[in-house]
Amino acid sequence: MITVIKLDPLGAEKLRYYGDVLRRSSEEIVVQASWTMAERDLGYTRFEPGDRFIEYYYADRWFNIFDISHQDGRRKGWYCNITEPAHIQETCIEQVDLFLDVWVDTSGTPLLLDEDEFAAASMLTGSQRQGAQQGLQTLLQMVENRQAVFSSLAEYS
Repeated sequence: MITVIKLDPLGAEKLRYYGDVLRRSSEEIVVQASWTMAERDLGYTRFEPGDRFIEYYYADRWFNIFDISHQDGRRKGWYCNITEPAHIQETCIEQVDLFLDVWVDTSGTPLLLDEDEFAAASMLTGSQRQGAQQGLQTLLQMVENRQAVFSSLAEYS
């Protein structure tokens, strides 16, 4: 069991939950968690109680990736947060959210989210903005090239 803590750019805690560690290295940790909050309809997808989240956190990348499936195992898609590199500790993961998000559907089509929130976020530093843009480009290239966690997109092409 590990604690996942989402922080805002100023370091205030926004969300805390628990998951099970599936894999760990010095640069990456993979966690399985379940959606335990009320149903949330985002328009492009819906998070429902019991949805399975396989979450990939990186100590050297400006994003994380959540591979989301229904309770029965059917994939919904990937929700990706543009973040500072994760602070991976023995019992917790801390991640500073930088507002930009990307939804990737099962056909591999990315949908960029919250650009207006990112643009209006006056508390972001220049290095956070630069890191976020770099992370976004790296993430979109991974999707386009069907790399790493997106390699299963070939099944849907």
